[in-house]
Amino acid sequence: MDRVLHNQDKTERLVTKIRTMPQHSLTELDAVLMVARRGKFRAAALELGVSTTALSNAVGKLERALGVRLFNRTTRSVSLTEAGQRFVDQVAPAVRDIHEAMEAARTQQATPSGTLRINAFPTAAREIFSSLVLPFQRLHPLVHIDIVTEGRLVDIVAGGFDLGVRSEDLVPVDMIALPLGGPRRNVVVGAPGYLEARGTPRVPQDLAAHSCLRVRLPNGAIYRWPFEKDGESIHIDVDGGLTLDEASLARTAALESVGLTLAMESDVRDDIDAGRLVTVLEDWTPTLPPLSLYYPSRRNPTAAFKAFIDFARRQGAAARGRSLRRNGSTPESETTDAPLSAR
Repeated sequence: MDRVLHNQDKTERLVTKIRTMPQHSLTELDAVLMVARRGKFRAAALELGVSTTALSNAVGKLERALGVRLFNRTTRSVSLTEAGQRFVDQVAPAVRDIHEAMEAARTQQATPSGTLRINAFPTAAREIFSSLVLPFQRLHPLVHIDIVTEGRLVDIVAGGFDLGVRSEDLVPVDMIALPLGGPRRNVVVGAPGYLEARGTPRVPQDLAAHSCLRVRLPNGAIYRWPFEKDGESIHIDVDGGLTLDEASLARTAALESVGLTLAMESDVRDDIDAGRLVTVLEDWTPTLPPLSLYYPSRRNPTAAFKAFIDFARRQGAAARGRSLRRNGSTPESETTDAPLSAR
């Protein structure tokens, strides 16, 4: 019990010191929080756009001012000390509020400006890049958009992101979600020359006789190709001479007649339309949930943030309308954004 009280008193003294530190110390706080988030000085320095030396100096300056060591450092790893973890847990929300308030004050002008950080799956980033990001930036050239693609789910608030883009079914329930379009799907494609030489698979089991481009997931596992028809669902562990973790490489290999690949339809639509790639097993490839843009509730959204959300809402409504018309349906009225848990 005495140790717990001692630790609490120590943390309270650290936070008290922060309140009396000079204004420029926000830089040191940002440095500590980024190192804690990324787990490496080099990665944190790249994220902040500073040198590793400058970042290390900033962290050291704050540690000297506080009179406590925040990180355990070795040649191979960086980890928070016990005091450092408590410090980060208490300070991070306050620093985030400060940045939001500063950004809100800075952008209370007619022209949106500043930076928006977006986290997305690589496939999701490719899908929204030409239809959403580039058109928005043409309208608002003073807004800098920083896109980080990751194959794993991340906490966008803890990661310092303004927005996330994920499949609708993967959006956290406490986030506000904005649909970006209609259903999507994967397709199996191959070059005409490959199919002429090797034949066309009619059912997923036929893939055993084909060279397929295997995909490695972020966790190191090999992706099993999913298929579904008439209520039957199967996953095929395909075989082939190449294993890749980048969709553009698989597309290039397929175009070179190396083998068949499973791709997002949006990634290869131009190739299909031009006849460079041909779809197979079309009746076995199910639709996927649409993409959603999501974000936490914000007290003081910046002009850039509000402009992006408004633009995404318009683009998403137009995309859903096009999708429904292709399917012979009439577009419904747009739904107001709400946390998924409230729908």
